[in-house]
Amino acid sequence: MRRIAMPSWLPVDPYILVLVSTVGLAALLPARGPAATGVGAASSIAIGLLFFLYGARLSTREAVKGLAHWRLHLTVVLSTFLLFPLLGLAARGLVPWVLTPQLYTGLLYLCVLPSTIQSSIAFTSIAKGNVSAAICAGTYSSLIGMVLTPLLAGALLHSSGGFSAGGLLDICRQLLLPFVAGQLLQRWIGAFVTRHKKVLGLVDRGSILLVVYTAFSEGMVRGIWHQVTAVRLLALLGVEAVLLAVLLTVTSIAARRMGFGRQDRVAIVFCGSKKSLANGLPMASVLFGGQAGLMILPLMLFHQMQLMVCAVIAKRWSHQAAAQATADGQPAPVGAGPTAPLNA
Repeated sequence: MRRIAMPSWLPVDPYILVLVSTVGLAALLPARGPAATGVGAASSIAIGLLFFLYGARLSTREAVKGLAHWRLHLTVVLSTFLLFPLLGLAARGLVPWVLTPQLYTGLLYLCVLPSTIQSSIAFTSIAKGNVSAAICAGTYSSLIGMVLTPLLAGALLHSSGGFSAGGLLDICRQLLLPFVAGQLLQRWIGAFVTRHKKVLGLVDRGSILLVVYTAFSEGMVRGIWHQVTAVRLLALLGVEAVLLAVLLTVTSIAARRMGFGRQDRVAIVFCGSKKSLANGLPMASVLFGGQAGLMILPLMLFHQMQLMVCAVIAKRWSHQAAAQATADGQPAPVGAGPTAPLNA
C-alpha cells in the first residue's frame, strides 16, 4: 500500500504523536504505589542522564567563537527571556475568565523557557538564513536558560502557587550538576557522543517520554485532569496562537529596524519565537513535582503549533529567496547547513 505523506507545510511531528500516546498510556494505566515510586526514581535518573548528555554534546569552543555576532544573540536572548515573560505576565488578566490558574501557570512557565536548537536550525536552513548564527543563538539560549529559567520561574511563578523555593535546589542537583559534569568531560567524551548521536538521541527521547509518563500518571492519580475542559483547552490554544503571532511579528520588525541583513533576520525570527520542549519537560518535572502534568500541557501544545506555523513561514521565505536570486540572475541559494529533526 502506498504510504500517505503529510503535506510539507503541515508537519505533525512524529515525536509529538508518541508523546500523546504516552499521555494516553498514563491515562489508562497510571503508575500507582510501589510502581509509581520506581517510575519516579527512574525518571530522576533519566533527567540527570539527559542533562549530562546535553553538557557533553555542547562545544564550549564553538559557543565562544560565536560571540562575535553578539548583537544578533542579544536580540534573541531579549526576545526569549524578556519579551516572552512580559507577555506571559500580561496574560494574567485572562484568569479566571479565559484560563484557569493552573493553565496560566503552565503558560507562564512556557514563557521563561529557553529557545530551541534543532528546529531553529532546521527552519533557518529551509528559509536560506544564517544557520551558523542559529546554532550559536540556540546554544546560548540553552546555556543561559540553565540558570535563568529556574530564577525566572522562582520570581514569576511563586505567586501563582506552582513553584516552591526548593525547586531551585532541585534544579541544581538534578539538572545543573549533571550538565556541568558533562561540560567538564566534553573534551574527552565529546567526540564519542557526536559519533553516536543517533543512539544517544534515542536515549534523549526515551528519557523525556519517561518524564511525561511519570508526570501525567501522578496527575491522573491526584485527579487534576478533571480541572481541564475542552472549552478551556480551546481557549488556551487561542491564547498561544496570539502569543506566537506577536513574537513572530515583533522579532521580524525589530530585526529589520536594527539593520540586520535578510539571513540574520531569518535566524532571529526562528530562534526568538520558539520554546524548547526538550528542556522544558524535564525542568517542569523537577520544579513542579506532582503538578507537572498540567504545567507541561501548554508547552506541548505550543511546541506543535510553532512547528506548523514556522514550517509555513520557512517554505514561503525559501521560495522568496529563490525568486529574488533568479531575478538578480544568480543561482538559487541553498541552505547553509543540514536540516535537523524538529523535536526540540
